[in-house]
Amino acid sequence: MAAGKYVAYVGTYTNGKSKGIHIYDVDVEEGLLYLRRVVPVNNSSYLIASRSGKFLYSIADEGVEVYEIAPNGDLNSINQVDIDGMRGTHLSTDYQGKYLFVAGYHDGKVTVVHTHRDGSLGSVMDGVYHRGQGAINERSFRPHVTCVRITPDNHFLCAVDEALDQVVIYQIDHRLNKLKEVDVLRMGKEVGPKSIHFSKDGLHAYVLCQITNEIRVYDYHIGKNGYPSFELVQEVSTLSNERDPHDAASAMRLSYDGEYVFCSTSGDDSVACYKIDKETGKLDRLFALPTSGAYPKDIALFPDQQHIAVVNNGQGTITTFKINYEKGVIAMKGRPQKLDTPNCMIFHKIEEPPAEIRNISEAEAEAEVEKRVRSYAPLT
Repeated sequence: MAAGKYVAYVGTYTNGKSKGIHIYDVDVEEGLLYLRRVVPVNNSSYLIASRSGKFLYSIADEGVEVYEIAPNGDLNSINQVDIDGMRGTHLSTDYQGKYLFVAGYHDGKVTVVHTHRDGSLGSVMDGVYHRGQGAINERSFRPHVTCVRITPDNHFLCAVDEALDQVVIYQIDHRLNKLKEVDVLRMGKEVGPKSIHFSKDGLHAYVLCQITNEIRVYDYHIGKNGYPSFELVQEVSTLSNERDPHDAASAMRLSYDGEYVFCSTSGDDSVACYKIDKETGKLDRLFALPTSGAYPKDIALFPDQQHIAVVNNGQGTITTFKINYEKGVIAMKGRPQKLDTPNCMIFHKIEEPPAEIRNISEAEAEAEVEKRVRSYAPLT
């Protein structure tokens, strides 16, 4: 990511003390966060920015809500849409920004929503329910779609199903705005694939596996039949120590320059970093170290790639660390940011940084939200 000023958006569950999306001013050089305000939204469990960088999409109890991102990073609600199913768990878009894809953990559904040029969300174009049952009844008595990701050529959608232990490949019909299942990448029994990412050059795919606590590396290309082909070339552990039944790989991110993979593992409560071999796509682990917080549900690499933020859902904190790639260590920066049940975090570059950094408390942010709700004042 380019140099400049940034904000961080953090989505939270709101069945406790949290009220919605937390907006933080970011000190990139020091790796520190300062709470600016909270935007109310019901259970913002996942959020992403649009390809244009002008809009923010958030999971909500009502479906999906979209916000216009102001020059200073504040959020102004545009509209929300019902996704004709249970609440989603993951969001992504195609490279042209025509579609918003929603992964449904609770109902095993993949939903396609049309996006308008003005940023508003349109109608649901397609919805596909996964069918079947996995190997572990307690976890997989029904499908759980945990990630939806477009392939590098923008023609196929990968839907990761944690319960069925597979990645379903859909071809996107851009004329009819429909999904057509064309293949399935089967991971084996009791693997629990959680998410998929593609390398910056588009030649490799990385699948995070929650149950086996590993990253699987695949060579990726379009086969002679015109459909995606995945060839397994490596399996690497995400753990910092011996495996425990409570360990569960939880989040994975690629660095902006495409040279590193980061992941977090709950139970083990660690964050790991791997160097990507540019020729083979294989991973060489640099470190796997404690996050000083419980259930690191998400991680976010600072724009300078020299710091990382860890979203500790169970601890109710965000901890930030300075990364030393050469020595393979991380060092905590500042005090943990306290907030109830954080889920997801992203950084976003802004055009107009605030005149001053407020760094308000969580209680002050909640009081400000309550005041606006009572007075029906808009969030501007």
